Amino acid sequence: MEKIKLDIIGISYSQTQSGAYALILGETEGRRRLPIIIGGFEAQAIAIELEKMKPSRPLSHDLFKNFAREFNINVFEVIIHKFQDGVFFAKLICESPEKISEIDSRTSDAVALAVRFNCPIFTNESVLAAAGIILDEPAEDSAQEEEEETTVSEFSEFSDEDLDQMLNTAVDEENYERASRIRDEISQRKKKKK
Repeated sequence: MEKIKLDIIGISYSQTQSGAYALILGETEGRRRLPIIIGGFEAQAIAIELEKMKPSRPLSHDLFKNFAREFNINVFEVIIHKFQDGVFFAKLICESPEKISEIDSRTSDAVALAVRFNCPIFTNESVLAAAGIILDEPAEDSAQEEEEETTVSEFSEFSDEDLDQMLNTAVDEENYERASRIRDEISQRKKKKK
């Protein structure tokens, strides 16, 4: 079965499920997107690693990585191999000096580990055919830019220095949802300065 490489496009609040997030994966060599509904904890775990935030204590996925590395185990790829009854199925492909193993995983946990091990994420045509969508990217980008311009952030009145300090405090207090919102404000300001 041919593997199709996926990139993490982004994470946003789910419009359909309260308290959940939408993880958007996209084909590296194509326009199809794979939206996956994940929990808040997993969304934070992925976002923290993508943004290179350093929590004061290791999260569960960091603990898994530290444990694996201590015993010379490496996750070298993640495969989202099945979509059935609205549920995605994934596996971690791991290697140790003795063997290569496949470990069953929730897709959200697999992606959180993929970003920590810096390994590729793959799927197959049957998953993309069943659950993938094609987005009209130019229209989406312009609509998103308009939304960003018209939305007033709860942090808009603070200086860049204040935001940096608030971000560090939020991470130290393990308030990752607030840290994520502050990080978004900082990112939007950097875009506007370009």
